[in-house]
Amino acid sequence: MVRTIVRFVVSAVVLLLISYLLPGIKVSGFMGALLAAVVIAILGYLVEMILGDRISPRSRGVVGFVVAAVVIYLAQYIIPSYMSVSFLGSILAAFVIGLVDAFIPTELR
Repeated sequence: MVRTIVRFVVSAVVLLLISYLLPGIKVSGFMGALLAAVVIAILGYLVEMILGDRISPRSRGVVGFVVAAVVIYLAQYIIPSYMSVSFLGSILAAFVIGLVDAFIPTELR
């Protein structure tokens, strides 16, 4: 349980940093970022359930990046008062989040 809470807090902090550093993405406060992290995690889980093992290991990185960008973009429609993202902002955010995941593995967050 603590691991899950830490994971969402770290994700929220990353979203806040991204919103300050990158154009095209705005998150309103820490609670908005925390809510966005939860929505993004739920959407990502649903997409992963749908795609499952149908993705080849070769293309998993590219598909993961595209799915992350789409999920970030769609999250703004679920919580419009807390988050707004442009198309370019979602691509940049997916890239930065992918970099963070490369250096801080999911098991440690």
